[in-house]
Amino acid sequence: MRARCDSCCYEQTSKHTHTFMPQRSVLILLTEITAGFEEENPEFWRSQAKKTLQSALDRKLNTNVAKNILFFLGDGMGITTYTAARILKGQLQNQSGEETVMTMDTFPNVGLAKTYSVDFQISDSAATATAYLCGVKTNLNVIGLSGAARNGICKTQKGNEVTSILKWAKDAGKSVGIVTSTRVQHATPATTYAHSASRKWYSDADMPASAKVDGCTDISSQLIRNTDIDVIIGGGRKYMTPQGTKDPEYPRDYASRGKRKDGRNLINEWQTLKIGKVAHYVWNKTDFDAVDPENTDYLMALFEPGDLRFEVERDPRMDPSITKTTEKAIRILQKNPKGFFLLVEGGRIDQAHHKGRAYMALHETVALDNAIAKGLELTKEAETLTVVMADHSHPLTFNGFPFRGQSILGKSPLWATDMMPYTTLMYGNGPGHKIVNGKRPDVRNVTTKGKDYLQLAAVPLQSTTHSGEDVAVLARGPMAHLFQGVQEQSYIAHAMAYAACVGDDLRHCQGPVLHSTTIDNNNVASASSALLSSVLSALLALKVLI
Repeated sequence: MRARCDSCCYEQTSKHTHTFMPQRSVLILLTEITAGFEEENPEFWRSQAKKTLQSALDRKLNTNVAKNILFFLGDGMGITTYTAARILKGQLQNQSGEETVMTMDTFPNVGLAKTYSVDFQISDSAATATAYLCGVKTNLNVIGLSGAARNGICKTQKGNEVTSILKWAKDAGKSVGIVTSTRVQHATPATTYAHSASRKWYSDADMPASAKVDGCTDISSQLIRNTDIDVIIGGGRKYMTPQGTKDPEYPRDYASRGKRKDGRNLINEWQTLKIGKVAHYVWNKTDFDAVDPENTDYLMALFEPGDLRFEVERDPRMDPSITKTTEKAIRILQKNPKGFFLLVEGGRIDQAHHKGRAYMALHETVALDNAIAKGLELTKEAETLTVVMADHSHPLTFNGFPFRGQSILGKSPLWATDMMPYTTLMYGNGPGHKIVNGKRPDVRNVTTKGKDYLQLAAVPLQSTTHSGEDVAVLARGPMAHLFQGVQEQSYIAHAMAYAACVGDDLRHCQGPVLHSTTIDNNNVASASSALLSSVLSALLALKVLI
């Protein structure tokens, strides 16, 4: 049987045997011309490996105390997303894509983190954030609380609060900030400052009456009260203002209006708290661009009522890119001679995956990688620990034997047994489930490379779930070698804190540290016995000599 495939000419001769048709694919021809056949020469790979090996051999451990911590979090940026985004980034630059080197690819230290929570095998952004920011694993949907707290039950909060590395850094005299492409009350940024039995308590309007009676407060109110954060950039205006307050950008949109039932205007309260300091609140790019980092102590920038727009849909006249917000934050924070801690979250990678839109997720990942490049440009490796990681993954698959250089958003040259093509990227579950009368849609004449295309999903769900595999952790700078091996996600906060001498473990800044393996009591006993025997032998020898 013969099947014509997307982007190529291909013949399937049997169930397991495939042969090329005589005519050569234009895509393959272009790839070969571009590569100049150099990859067919074994010396190409040998030379490349030698350079990489020598670079590894020449690398010296950076054991400095980290003055700064620059922490990039790709929400939902699992390994498949990471790989696919690398290819997309190259293809956006008219390259084949597979051999592209992303900024985060250049980090010399790589490890894996286990993402499970105390109560679930597959976790969410709240529980994972509590792990990598607070150093303690907890339960699903819980923010800044230990595993003794229960999802949505206010009474379990008291006494179970755990603080984050952002607070540890602030307590150590550093400047601190959060930058996100979501609302600043969302799970990841919220965990830096809030303690909440529910990640969804964005404003008091989102809380049940029982929680208020029991003394719990919403996440937005904690944003301006718990920790003195120097830079706050993201979305979430509507959770900060009284119910019905018109949004300055969308005054006719009722969904964008203020949500608070307590009548408080937290933006005004924040400004009042900063009297005597140079503090700016902005909600648009024009005012944001006018903020002078050199003369700014505090900045709150809320560009949308809720989450920011996806990068490919962002209005560049109204909202700055994550690269620009990262740059502004660093320039404000780095004035502190004691250094800074900055969390930068590419939060909409996750939200795109939940919608089954791989195009959006990959472009958000590329945008985050660009922000990482800007972060490295503005800081010094000798004094800045930069960490990049994901909190969890998504059930995105990368499959089908696509040819080199084929669009990462395209279709596999291999057809399925139903004699129809399928996309290279698909989901295990989600809104892209399209089976009708036992048949999936024929995508031969469907453009799968657009931003609104939903990749096929095996199981029907309104929102794609997370997945439970380990996530990558990449690091460079002081003590970056601590980020290696397979670790619990809760280890990350402690390793960052140790490198920067913040929090409880200050050994790194108290003089030389003896880096040794775990002490075995039996070995200690044996060593002590040997030492005692040696001393006795020496005394006996001395007695004989006397």
